[in-house]
Amino acid sequence: MPDKLNIVAISGSMRAKSFNTSLLRAMRDIANANMSIDIQTLKGIPVYDGDDEDATGVPQIVIDLAEKIRAADGVIIATPEYNFTIPGGLKNATDWISRVKNQPFGNKPVGIVGAAAGPLGTARSQYQLRQNLVGLSALAMNKPEVFVGSAHTKFADDGSLADEETGKFLKLWLDAFDAWVRRGF
Repeated sequence: MPDKLNIVAISGSMRAKSFNTSLLRAMRDIANANMSIDIQTLKGIPVYDGDDEDATGVPQIVIDLAEKIRAADGVIIATPEYNFTIPGGLKNATDWISRVKNQPFGNKPVGIVGAAAGPLGTARSQYQLRQNLVGLSALAMNKPEVFVGSAHTKFADDGSLADEETGKFLKLWLDAFDAWVRRGF
């Protein structure tokens, strides 16, 4: 069992002031010393096109992300919710990653979180992302769940977490995720 878990955290939002990227930064800051969280974004991943894949193969940016996932002990995905579902960029990234040999998500412990301005947080998109991860053979942690609703009231203008109760819950979630990842060692 590793002393320190290597976790890759993927933000499903590409916005510079993304609540989901801010959520991952807060989690990185709150995490115990026995967990390292490396935040990745999806910027630069082209739209999946089978003809492009046939002509030039899987893009290097996708291969690099897949390698980080493969090398990680676990993955956290922070998904926004766009029109009641996961954002196209996140679905596109999982489609590309599904094309990489030796599926990096295969049997990988994954935690799903999300933040949104609406009162429900990202409940609907998280459930749809869970369905998507089944196709990648990922092992998604079921509970506890993190639905940060009214995110504009939980984060300061600089993106830092400003809500103490949310911070306490994130700490509990991270402890549960640590146990979820370590159960396989």
